[in-house]
Amino acid sequence: MPIKAQLNKKDEAFLQMSLNTPMWRVVLHVGTPLALYQALAMVFTVLDTMMASHISKESVSAVAYLSQIQLLLSSVGGGLAVGAGIQISRAYGEEDFLMVRRRVSSLYAISLSLGLLMLLVILPFRTSFLRLAGTPEELIAVGSRYFAVQLFVMVVNFLNGVYIAVERARGNANRIFALNLVVIVVKLSLTAVFVYVLHSDLTMIAVASLLSELAMFTFAVRYSLAGDSAFSFSFQAISFDRIVTLPMLRQSWPVVAEKALFAFGKTIVNAMSALYGPLMVGAMGVSNNLGGITTNPQNGFQQGSSAIISQNFGAGRYRRVLQAFYATALINMLLGAVISSIELWQLSFLSGLFDGGSEAFRAMIALVYRYEALGAVPLGLNAAVLALLYGLGKTKLTLLLNFCRVFVFRIPVFWFLQHCTQFGQKSAGIVMMVSNTASGLIALIVALFVIHAFKKSHALN
Repeated sequence: MPIKAQLNKKDEAFLQMSLNTPMWRVVLHVGTPLALYQALAMVFTVLDTMMASHISKESVSAVAYLSQIQLLLSSVGGGLAVGAGIQISRAYGEEDFLMVRRRVSSLYAISLSLGLLMLLVILPFRTSFLRLAGTPEELIAVGSRYFAVQLFVMVVNFLNGVYIAVERARGNANRIFALNLVVIVVKLSLTAVFVYVLHSDLTMIAVASLLSELAMFTFAVRYSLAGDSAFSFSFQAISFDRIVTLPMLRQSWPVVAEKALFAFGKTIVNAMSALYGPLMVGAMGVSNNLGGITTNPQNGFQQGSSAIISQNFGAGRYRRVLQAFYATALINMLLGAVISSIELWQLSFLSGLFDGGSEAFRAMIALVYRYEALGAVPLGLNAAVLALLYGLGKTKLTLLLNFCRVFVFRIPVFWFLQHCTQFGQKSAGIVMMVSNTASGLIALIVALFVIHAFKKSHALN
């Protein structure tokens, strides 16, 4: 029986919108729900951290440290979803709908296989794995069982990440927002019950995460088995032919490496920050969460724009590719300026939400974020450049940029500040400001070269 791959009226309408509607409207249409979701997700992450602080200050540090290790592992599924999503969006723009379905189905199969393999390899040896990652012993004692549950979260998240990438490619940003809002509400509600009512330990926060991800997965299954839709899953459509999987893997491996190296670099930074005591690890984690209230909406526009750019590139609408980048850059820099300014204005209040009654911990949080906030505008530009590079399939350049952000502008600078200056605890904040600002500047330089070459190769004035 031949494989069918059709577009419904909504998917047809979005494709025409992506290729023909004024680009400002397209970017705002797709990016706004994603940015709003990302902002809410970060706010709820902050609330989650507050609940962890109710258990103990050590729990905050454990969550901050182990979350970076989890991100390191999740980079495999996340990078695969991003890289493969580029090729799915491009086939969509090319109107090769049978290829869209084959890639969607094959991506689900690959992601599930990788997730289960990682679970089987790491779970039995998780304590040794955490020591190998440089986790302080006191945090291993607090967070070992928490990490075990998070490994199961990772497997489900691999599949949910594929589903979100597919919905993003077809322009269903509102559905992504609605479903993720359900997940957030479930997660926070369960965490609140476990922490404040049942007085549970840190492990139950991870259980709340697992149950919320399973809630998302039920919707993913429902919407991914949608008859003959080009974006639905089919066992028959799974294919490991070179023409189907090789472009996805070629685009994905730099993104996987990029995300893994970035997360690994942050674990190194966390370990280095322990020079100022275990509470500084937690302070940097809280500061990163506060920074995420700014950068997460920027990343929402990045994700939406990369799909738009890929679709227009596949359809040969080259001027619209650059229009999408310019619109995203301006929006993201404005978001960075406005949100970080509001957070600095209310920094005393925000840092007090996480101090667990410790004035010293509150001062650490404020000290780090006061510097980190200064890099919000350059990071907005950096996110727009990444959207352009992802959309054009230049994932090796995104790997280079994110490598530099951590292993050139952060770790060596942090070491220098610690060993060659008298800044002390201020170094933890200064290094974030330096790395974020430098990342924006090098991204701008790369963008200028890429845009020049793009205009030349496609005869654009």
